[in-house]
Amino acid sequence: MLALRVTGLGWYVVTCVVVGTLGGVWLDDLAGTKVLFTLLGVLFGTVAAFYGLYKMIKPFLNRTPPSKQSGDS
Repeated sequence: MLALRVTGLGWYVVTCVVVGTLGGVWLDDLAGTKVLFTLLGVLFGTVAAFYGLYKMIKPFLNRTPPSKQSGDS
């Protein structure tokens, strides 16, 4: 189960970066610039990926481990 979750996180990061990059390349072609929007797209995709990654793993970071009950000696 954990392996599937980690694989999903990896695909999420890759998708964000690729979509940002392709969007930047498209805007560069549209505006006639060389690499301005491509770099901005990579930056935006990376920021979006890590923000989303943080939001997805935040519940796992805040979990407290199960404590032993006092009568289990």
